[in-house]
Amino acid sequence: MKSEKVMLITGTSRGIGKYLAEHYCRQGFQVIGCSRQESGLSLKNYEHVSLDVTDEGNVKELFRHILEKYKSLDVLINNAGVASMNHVLLTPVESAQKVLAVNMTATFLFSREAAKIMKREQQGRIVNFTSVAVPLKIEGEAIYASAKAAVISFTQILARELAIYGITVNAVGPAPVRTDLLRSVPEKKINDLIQRQAIKRWGEFRDISNVIDFFISPDSDFVTGQVLFLGGV
Repeated sequence: MKSEKVMLITGTSRGIGKYLAEHYCRQGFQVIGCSRQESGLSLKNYEHVSLDVTDEGNVKELFRHILEKYKSLDVLINNAGVASMNHVLLTPVESAQKVLAVNMTATFLFSREAAKIMKREQQGRIVNFTSVAVPLKIEGEAIYASAKAAVISFTQILARELAIYGITVNAVGPAPVRTDLLRSVPEKKINDLIQRQAIKRWGEFRDISNVIDFFISPDSDFVTGQVLFLGGV
């Protein structure tokens, strides 16, 4: 039985993804991270691959590499995401397509390829990222919230499709966290959003890793198809 578990995290060049890479490296995982940009992480059990997460050819090549080098994959965290806050009437189709591709298409591509490897060992954990923008129905985020709503449906259906292989699929929906994704959002808009939460504070990285720790625990093999929103929305 192998002693080191292998984890793949998308979007690890900064923000939540970078934090998760460091968090799980400290826990002893062999972590493979990916993003368009290079990574500043230099940990002995971390490997970074630069790629476009929406490019099927690039994604397939990454999974071939993982299978050849590590022989297996235990956990996939689909963290990569982009947002574009615009009124629908002011949203270019190129912007909408990018938001849908990074948030939903990439989640599909990575989940599909990960499941092919996990199926071999009849076990695995997939954790997707949705957003509180879905239940809060935030104006100006119609495309982003729609993409994240699609992630919820995808998570719930994929959980049923993969259960027979011992693979669980769950999703976490963070409340606003201080990352580059929200840097361009006016402070007042964020504060108004936080006031709609039951717990009225910014989310922290540890809040997210706490949920993921639970989802990927060996004891959580009876937990699948679940979506956990943070902050009490």
